[in-house]
Amino acid sequence: MFSLGFRPRVLDTLQHYNRQLLRDDLMAGLTVGIVALPLAMAFAMASGVTPQAGIFTAVIAGFLAAALGGSRLSVTGPTGAFIVIIYGIVAKYGVANLLICTFMSGVMLVLMGLFRLGQVIRFFPLPLITGFTNGIAVLIFLTQLKDFFGLPVDKMPAGFFAVMQVLREQLGNFHWPTLLLSAGSLLLILLWPKRLNRVLPAPFVALVLATLMTALFGLPVATLGSKFGGIPQGLPSFGGLDLDPTHLSDLLAPAFTIALLGSIESLLCAVVADSMTADKHDSNQELIGQGIANMVAPFFGGIPATGAVARTATNISNGGKTPVAAMVHALLLLLILLVAAPLAASIPLAVLAAILISVALKMGDWDIRKAFQFPKRDTAILVVTFLLTVVFDLTVAVQIGLLMAAVFFIRSMASHTSVNRLLPEYAQLFERHTIAGKHVPDGCAAFRVEGALFFGAADSVEIIHQQAEQARVIILQLHRLVLLDTTGLLALDSLNDKLRAQGKTLILCGAADEVLAMLKGSRLADDLGEDNLQPDLAAALLRAEQLLTRGVVWG
Repeated sequence: MFSLGFRPRVLDTLQHYNRQLLRDDLMAGLTVGIVALPLAMAFAMASGVTPQAGIFTAVIAGFLAAALGGSRLSVTGPTGAFIVIIYGIVAKYGVANLLICTFMSGVMLVLMGLFRLGQVIRFFPLPLITGFTNGIAVLIFLTQLKDFFGLPVDKMPAGFFAVMQVLREQLGNFHWPTLLLSAGSLLLILLWPKRLNRVLPAPFVALVLATLMTALFGLPVATLGSKFGGIPQGLPSFGGLDLDPTHLSDLLAPAFTIALLGSIESLLCAVVADSMTADKHDSNQELIGQGIANMVAPFFGGIPATGAVARTATNISNGGKTPVAAMVHALLLLLILLVAAPLAASIPLAVLAAILISVALKMGDWDIRKAFQFPKRDTAILVVTFLLTVVFDLTVAVQIGLLMAAVFFIRSMASHTSVNRLLPEYAQLFERHTIAGKHVPDGCAAFRVEGALFFGAADSVEIIHQQAEQARVIILQLHRLVLLDTTGLLALDSLNDKLRAQGKTLILCGAADEVLAMLKGSRLADDLGEDNLQPDLAAALLRAEQLLTRGVVWG
């Protein structure tokens, strides 16, 4: 249902805002900003764009999503989940079309929020999410090996097989100083004490130490300055989008993938925040806020952004209370751009690669034992989604994974649908906490339909023809029918037509409210007649006796 409801969460939190809340938000926002700085640059570089694009995204999208979103403590920015998609878009269509793609995904997110699709995450099974998350983690790991080992390669290709070919040919040509610096940085990040992480985040410590070592000892390693000329100092400049009509239709699919993945990531992030704080987010408002953030960011050179679980958890663990904390994190990054941007020229690419590899190791769920605890169909979804993400494309992986999940679900639903004949001697009916019994009269056959009568199981009613050849009145008890779709309704209508052609009468009874409403709104109810649509089995059996006693079969 379409809704124009627009109420950012920040409006609720600011009603009772005070000095203590401001203090808590300031401390949390500053810490998150320190964590976000190296991640924003690393994610941008891994995506094939300049490091400042990542900072611009964290500043603009991070501020807007916090100010306009539906979660109290989510922190938005560039994330590892988008790296594979962005890199592929940049490699195929260029940065200008990436900005258009980001804007289009923002529009889609806003529409998803307006059409109240905020519960979209419920339609993605856990094995599917785990599969493509692990696949993305593997791809991030592989693409960072170039800078981690200092390989003499200008740019890593986009495809899995091409990446593996480059690594096989060049891995022996690693650069010793780069490898030592990156390996040391990775060890520091992984072994940094958790008790210190709240005060001094490990990625930030690794970034500072590696930069100081590179600058003080003149290490012969690649830096932001040598590759990008550093980071420009000052505010991000506004610019229009260079619309290329020739690629517009080609960008729809990747834009939808970004929007879909962004919605999943942002809502997952909001759910995590809720679980840590016993809060409740507005999923539709969160999608609108994320959409607006992604619509505005590309006008300042920003890339796709979404809720970041690690930064959100850092925000909460450091005492963040309202969306102001995430807004402070964005303002801190802006201050760094204005004041300390020239210092970034000495940041070695090796430490950014180490940070991303640590992110890849942490973002994946590598406990293989869990996969064997799943039902076989869920394990198959996880494995197939993982392999397709790594080998081919995230879009293909999600599509095939969802198709597999849908097919398995339909098969499962169909297997739980049955049409069972009630014993001729006695039909037992449980109703309104009382037990009543009534004999099925001669010439009548009673059946109970259980489960879901839908397109995957509509042919289950065919058994009635085989088991009720001698009966003149057929009763279908529907009190255990949990779902009836159009195909199932047509199957009942077809059954009624066939029985009527044979001079037999069909009686339906015990339908629940939703099923009954669907029946009454169809042609089937008119064909049956009001007397043959009974509230329970007892009434249906009484109706059957009346028909058989009077010798009435139809009409």
